[in-house]
Amino acid sequence: MAMTLKCIFIAACIAYTQADIYLHNPRGSNNRLNGRNRDRTNANRLFDSQNNARGGYNVGNLYYYAGSKLPIQWTNQHSCSDPNNNCEIVVQYMCNDKLRDGTTETTIPDDNRRCKLRNCDTDTRFGMHEDFRYYETCKRRQRNKGLFLADQNLKGDTAKYTRQNAAGTRRGYECPEERDYYPYWHPTPWKDIVVMTNDVKRCNYYKNESENVKTRWACKIPPAYFTCAEYLKTLEIPNNKEQCEKIRYPPGDPSGEKAVWYEYPANGDPAPDCILSPWSRDNHNGNGRNGYMNVYNWTVPKIEAHSCVMRIRYNISTNDYDSWNTFASSEVSIGKHFGLNEEDAKNRGYRFQNNPVVTVSKESPRLKLRLAINTAQYGRTFQDRSHVFSIEKPPEQLKNAVIHNVNVRGKRGNIVQTYPAMEYDFVPNKLHVNTGEYVHFQWTGSDHNPQNNDGEGNRGTDRSNVIPLADPVFDEGKPKVDVFGQYGRNYPHNVSTAVFLGLPKENVKRMAILHPGAGPLFNEAGTYYDARPQKVTRNGIFFYMCTRNNNFSNRSQKGKIVVKVESAVKKKVAADEPEIDDASLEDLDSSMKETNDDVKAGEAGIQDKGSTENSKRDGGVNRSDESGEKDAGGGSSYENKIAEEIEKDSNEIRNDSQKTEPADESEKLDISILDH
Repeated sequence: MAMTLKCIFIAACIAYTQADIYLHNPRGSNNRLNGRNRDRTNANRLFDSQNNARGGYNVGNLYYYAGSKLPIQWTNQHSCSDPNNNCEIVVQYMCNDKLRDGTTETTIPDDNRRCKLRNCDTDTRFGMHEDFRYYETCKRRQRNKGLFLADQNLKGDTAKYTRQNAAGTRRGYECPEERDYYPYWHPTPWKDIVVMTNDVKRCNYYKNESENVKTRWACKIPPAYFTCAEYLKTLEIPNNKEQCEKIRYPPGDPSGEKAVWYEYPANGDPAPDCILSPWSRDNHNGNGRNGYMNVYNWTVPKIEAHSCVMRIRYNISTNDYDSWNTFASSEVSIGKHFGLNEEDAKNRGYRFQNNPVVTVSKESPRLKLRLAINTAQYGRTFQDRSHVFSIEKPPEQLKNAVIHNVNVRGKRGNIVQTYPAMEYDFVPNKLHVNTGEYVHFQWTGSDHNPQNNDGEGNRGTDRSNVIPLADPVFDEGKPKVDVFGQYGRNYPHNVSTAVFLGLPKENVKRMAILHPGAGPLFNEAGTYYDARPQKVTRNGIFFYMCTRNNNFSNRSQKGKIVVKVESAVKKKVAADEPEIDDASLEDLDSSMKETNDDVKAGEAGIQDKGSTENSKRDGGVNRSDESGEKDAGGGSSYENKIAEEIEKDSNEIRNDSQKTEPADESEKLDISILDH
């Protein structure tokens, strides 16, 4: 079966720089387990991240109900949806009962004799995502020799050797060739959630080629090979049908068991969502457009699985050559872009090679500049993975309910100590729901953060709580609905009289104190807390905080939930206007023009994996707040912005509450990809 480079994209970054990507919700590990150091202990524990050693969060495990809404948040260091480079972000998950975080930071062995019961798949001391046989097959399978290598000298010819991993270094049981290229041509355990790309014209390709919907072919070796160390040493697994069907066991026996060129079925998930990459700037592990966190809202699949993991890969490529049409046999000509013939390009250093010294002026031949280029990094992939989480079946009474997950991101420390991870915040810290829907507050943390990191309570510990903020004390306009709390307050409301989402008083109190005896700083509470899904019954605008971590001059841990009467929002977009990509219902008000103005301004896209075929989305809104700024007239716009936001939220609630009949599916907001 022929394979060409057309069925992949190559990822790249500016040479010698880090273009890291970090997963913040669910909590990304960056190969951490439970270490107390600022830097991770073992960069090769589970996967090849190529990220900064200080990224990531210690282990903490959550569960999500099948069908619930989960905001996926990340930061990437270099740009997306920007002319500086080509960018693709791919989010995937896999579930397997053997998948685990482990209890040691040592990399799992690739020799079963070094594991308990001579079986590394079941030795729970070691973290494991992909399994033993997956890597065993990868390291013995012929690599795709059509892939562009630049001037990199690979140390071998199997799939563990790539342009980015020329020495064949092992990280967990990850297959380096599969890690570096997408969509991969052989079967994998990964299921696609979303592809975010600079070029949405590729979306049909990504959807059609996804392993969710398309079968994969591979050579199925007689199992006896893997039980005979002598034969296994010399086994090279072909990556094509012709050579595969020549293999016999025992080797050289014409009547022996044959290898089979086998078609593995698609994994059965729907085709992945495919959207325009949300904008981000270069050299900045931070927020996206207008200061908002880049978020993708995932509808958790309706399955039950005890052990799952999510990964996010960030692929960026240079415009110096056509990566989609560059192959092993291709000659990359840099000089032609400068009007140079091949001889002049060679003499002046305009070659695609490591650290070329270029003569930038023919008239000044002594003027030479060295470029920081590493051809292993022109076409580069970065990744992060979550710790293990589970997907659970909702209780019978919630099987048809809309459930919004609200979690806590970040870890103990100030902004310098935590970077490139983050300080504490709620995820989402701004959420829109309807009455009758459910909010599931749940968080985790670690007691093993660096001992000298700033924070409240016992050193090295993470804790959080949820309590309504005190009533407003200054005017923020004239909202037409009830407003409970205020961002400007830093004291909590009395829980005995607080109104919060219409929840029972006992539930509000429980989230505030966690449990009796936890103490004022929750030192006696555990790192994990689960409030279970709670039904929202009261409309209005509700502000809340974490009392332990909300340190006014250092960090803010506050949140806002806007609740409107259960009904759909109907917004019609004119045929000549771009479809709305801003899934943040917080920005919707009675003026369609204002909404479209926000879209044209390039708000960061927040997409829900829901109905992918027609690009319609619904569900909660997850985006951080705008900071106060000066308006064009020179006066402070903070009060005006807050007042406008409160009025917009309250108008939406008030308008919806006047509807007497629930809207049908056709009235839901139509959202699709934004062309920045």
